[in-house]
Amino acid sequence: MTTKESNTPKRIFITGIGTEVGKTITSAIVVEALEADYFKPIQAGDLDYGDADKVRALVANKKSTFHSNSYALQTPMSPHAAAEKEGITIDSANIIFPKTDNALVVEGAGGLLVPLNDTETILDLIPKEYTVIVVSRHYLGSINHTLMTLKLLEQLGFNIALIYSGAAHPTTEAIIQKMSKVKVVGRINEEPYFDQRVIAEYAELFRNELQAL
Repeated sequence: MTTKESNTPKRIFITGIGTEVGKTITSAIVVEALEADYFKPIQAGDLDYGDADKVRALVANKKSTFHSNSYALQTPMSPHAAAEKEGITIDSANIIFPKTDNALVVEGAGGLLVPLNDTETILDLIPKEYTVIVVSRHYLGSINHTLMTLKLLEQLGFNIALIYSGAAHPTTEAIIQKMSKVKVVGRINEEPYFDQRVIAEYAELFRNELQAL
């Protein structure tokens, strides 16, 4: 894996090993740490307070810009299903990543192989030059899901890193590290709540590792 030039604005795509593993909190921390822009290409459900709104509320710096979704769908389902319910088809050609001289953090939906339409998945949206941060959270089956996600990204030549979310599970994490040897940025613990102060603390903790990606 190659290391990006330090003077090049970072391009980071955040994915998870499944749903509800902590991608949005992770996105907020990475945005704050790098004072990066944020983009969520597809929002499905929660349009009154979507992931971009959640990240914006958690980020304290004044440099970050929050870019509009390419698709904002009413139904909290897989993007292809939510779009079908609304009588539309998601076209990846309509998903244009923002042009910015700032660092950019892009948050995916679910995992890598979540369908967008009949032929494309979230994976098809990720530019090859992006670093992909995988968010892993322990549950029965998470070792398999984590290793499959990392292996697929590795086979496709992506620069990858891992962030753990939730309570530590040493045996799970040890085997993931032995088998993948992926760089670990850090862990987001099971906090009582997340606000700007907590996000800023994690941003400070992770900053050096993120800047080194």
